[in-house]
Amino acid sequence: MRVVATLGGNALLQRGQKPDADVQERNVRLAVAALAPLAADHELVLTHGNGPQVGVLALQSASDPRLTTPYPFDVLGAQTQGMIGYWLLQAMENELPGRQVAAIINQTLVAAADPAFADPTKFVGEMYTEEEAHRLATERGWTVKPDGTGWRRVVGSPRPHRVIETRLIRLLLQSGAIVVCAGGGGVPVIRNERGELSGVEAVVDKDLTSSVLAEALDADVLLVLTDVPSVMRDFGTPDQQPVRQATPGSLRALDFAAGSMGPKVEAVCRFVELTGGIAAIGRLEDAPAILRGEAGTVVTPSGSFHGLPSVGPSNPDTVRVAVS
Repeated sequence: MRVVATLGGNALLQRGQKPDADVQERNVRLAVAALAPLAADHELVLTHGNGPQVGVLALQSASDPRLTTPYPFDVLGAQTQGMIGYWLLQAMENELPGRQVAAIINQTLVAAADPAFADPTKFVGEMYTEEEAHRLATERGWTVKPDGTGWRRVVGSPRPHRVIETRLIRLLLQSGAIVVCAGGGGVPVIRNERGELSGVEAVVDKDLTSSVLAEALDADVLLVLTDVPSVMRDFGTPDQQPVRQATPGSLRALDFAAGSMGPKVEAVCRFVELTGGIAAIGRLEDAPAILRGEAGTVVTPSGSFHGLPSVGPSNPDTVRVAVS
């Protein structure tokens, strides 16, 4: 089967960790250990977030006195695609010797008139106290919002319409390669009246981009891998309960935060509605178990799923990675 699996930027850099390269490389090796059983049994497209990483690069760029203006977010997004793609490619090649792996930089088409540009909601960068966040917002012209127990920078997150390099990704899959792509949701670009592409200052939601890409690739399964074991009904209340299986309609009927679980739910529901395929939300370390129907929240047209028995077990003793 053809599987598109997306993991968050915090798979590389967990909250509270320093953004050092060696820290992120260790986290990548753990993530790949969890994903290797999927690649052994199925065609695999791996997408990833870049929120913490693009935030680090944005701070570096804004603080560099040699620059007249900081690098724009489309350029920073391309930089993180190269960096994270390299780490994932190398780790996957080491985990599965002899298997071809391709990591590509790609662009995601968005609409210039998307209202998201005027209402930033996408969290990027590190966590700050409220005082620090407001100070940075004043100094750097940022928009900041609360995120859990802290505050973070937010930027516009327009809706993805198409991954420009979809046909190239399809060719790589057909050649037998594992493909790493759509990093950070892809570099956001718009098309002018001459058909030319240019980057825009935004960050596209990786889960929505992955859904668009999975549909265009005729994927059978979309996996959204996060740091919670499943979608929770009545989350944060004494009555919260896990949702194990659902239809798109029943999942959409629940209320989810726009900046966290909301885009993940929208991504899986959209994929199932358009393709009739299988989509799921769950923990990275549970990825093989999700495809066996033993973990996560699985969304299907009928709301019933009995698993794909060919997917082997992961090693829970070595995989301890948080993603969002």
